[in-house]
Amino acid sequence: MEMEIGQRLRLVRTRANLSQRQLAAKTGVTNSTISLIEAGHTNPSVGALKRILDGIPIGLSEFFAIEATPEPSPFYAAEDLVEIGKGKISFRQVGQDMAGSTLQILKERYAPGADTGRVPLVHDGEEGGVVISGRLEVTVDDERRILGPGDAYRFSSRRPHRFRAVGSEPCEVISACTPPTF
Repeated sequence: MEMEIGQRLRLVRTRANLSQRQLAAKTGVTNSTISLIEAGHTNPSVGALKRILDGIPIGLSEFFAIEATPEPSPFYAAEDLVEIGKGKISFRQVGQDMAGSTLQILKERYAPGADTGRVPLVHDGEEGGVVISGRLEVTVDDERRILGPGDAYRFSSRRPHRFRAVGSEPCEVISACTPPTF
């Protein structure tokens, strides 16, 4: 029972994007108490549990109705990456469900001459990447650079930007974007 309560508390807290410290500050229950409950080392009273859940917020009946599911594996085989690109650009995403995620990681592959389009991309967030092979022309606002293996980029995604593979070889990039945009 204690483990189940701890697992459920960790699940609802992480779904609410709250750290243990943030939840403690909202509820007046100490961070160490929340940590002990989540680890299954202590069993809270009904009153203490209600006070903690009010900080999320979630009611007791909803809390106990939730099926505690195991965390997904943090490891992905190459064949587990999800293809979300099309045509001459491959975007292979690490992980399947981006709901509730704040980070998106991609293995990108651009065929020679592949381009994200003449109209620059603009969206909320930040992005960055490292060129693994080939050459990639990156344009951000009016600044343009051709990057080769080991070169990198990082910028606010609110700035107009586009990507284009240059040269006769495919270009591979490992990139990250927060929040997920694809």
